[in-house]
Amino acid sequence: MSIKSFAAKVFAAIIDRQTRKWSTQPVATQEKVFKHLIKTARDTAFGKSHSFQDIDSHATFIEKVPVRDYEELRPFVDRVVAGESDILWPGKPLYYAKTSGTTSGAKYIPITKESMPEHVNAARNAILSYIHETGKAAFVDYKMIFLQGSPEMEDKNGVQLGRLSGIVAHYVPGYLQKNRLPSWKTNCIEDWETKVEAIIDETLPENMGVISGIPSWVQMYFERIVQRTGKKVGDVFPEFNLFIYGGVNFEPYRPKFEQLIGRKVDSIELFPASEGFFAYQDKQDVKGMLLLLDAGIFYEFIPADQFFEENAPRLTIGEVEIGVNYVLIISTTAGLWAYNIGDTIAFTSTSPYRVIVTGRIKHYISASGEHVIGKEVEHAMKEAAAIHNVVINEFTVAPQLAPDNDELPYHEWFIEFGEKPKDLEKFKATLDLKMREQNSYYDDLIVGKVLQPLIIKQVVENGFKQYMKTIGKLGGQNKLPRLSNDRKIAEVLERL
Repeated sequence: MSIKSFAAKVFAAIIDRQTRKWSTQPVATQEKVFKHLIKTARDTAFGKSHSFQDIDSHATFIEKVPVRDYEELRPFVDRVVAGESDILWPGKPLYYAKTSGTTSGAKYIPITKESMPEHVNAARNAILSYIHETGKAAFVDYKMIFLQGSPEMEDKNGVQLGRLSGIVAHYVPGYLQKNRLPSWKTNCIEDWETKVEAIIDETLPENMGVISGIPSWVQMYFERIVQRTGKKVGDVFPEFNLFIYGGVNFEPYRPKFEQLIGRKVDSIELFPASEGFFAYQDKQDVKGMLLLLDAGIFYEFIPADQFFEENAPRLTIGEVEIGVNYVLIISTTAGLWAYNIGDTIAFTSTSPYRVIVTGRIKHYISASGEHVIGKEVEHAMKEAAAIHNVVINEFTVAPQLAPDNDELPYHEWFIEFGEKPKDLEKFKATLDLKMREQNSYYDDLIVGKVLQPLIIKQVVENGFKQYMKTIGKLGGQNKLPRLSNDRKIAEVLERL
């Protein structure tokens, strides 16, 4: 055992003790975070305009601070970006994380000197948690890679602006710098396809121990390695035994990964965003990720089926239930207040509190009242693929409300197969059945002949990559929506 791996195990034990301390006192931990946030931001422009001096409980917080998304918080954010101090949080931010917007175009999410360490510590602790649970630490002696955005920054009124993954790249601990790939020069390449080829050039001669990134883009990296070498990824990198990912559900990609790698490897799921680092997988054999209750984030949870109602309940950590779909609302040390990040989650455990990401509140299909969410389509695909020994590269779902020949409307599944089913009709029937088993609204619409069973449209090889390239979102942290309530994605895929 190397000195580095021994030290990692010692450090992992310390972090585990700290984690158990706060995770066994969830309500008290969140109350402490809440009081710190309100007290610290009392004299900011936001705090004054929302009477923070009068907030002494969650109930008064609800009265004073409504739930907002980026557009609704934007008047305050614009003042921060213009260079004003003490607007959402004391002083000025350290960074702005630039993310893709919808109606607002680019979004600028503040990251402060208080919130930045939470991003770094959470990523570190996820790995240390894995080391403590499994006793595996040898990977720290091998090369590590994270497929991420460019670390180059630009100035925005005296504050550095960049992609979150690029900002975090500046905080890689010194003891890991020698292990880190790709090089700074390669990481700064903007064109994703060019960047992947450069990363392969750098990594092929090395002994990789950890590979990390969004599954769809890591898959592209793996496919190019196999094409270049004619070998499985696991043979090219014999010490590669840990995959770290976040952003999307890995399960639909798992069969394809095992095919490309040639064997199973351990994995750690993360739940990071520009707005905060919310959770990480702390146990290999337990479903869900540990919700980080002591990381400068106060959480509220709104039942998703009540989210668009007036006066929808805003629950705290002690009031949630297992299995309910909640919209995640956050208040943070970056100055986001009752902020709707758009993600929906469900609890898999309350001792400690673990969550899974179930989708996006804006990513759903309910064109006929079926209320289908991302978790349901991903679960149905996983089940059907396993039954029929199918490998899925990528997929998305859209409603078709105006089919030809006066047919009934249906859900159209655009699927890029890695390995096609022997009988497409049987696969389609299984997929539809798995959807009906999960969603009673969808089942009722099929039985009542309001909808016909789903239709599969096969997407050509690399078709989804072509789509992402077409909309200027190939690579990096960009993700394909699993489903949408319109046909904007479907129409582009049909043209391709």
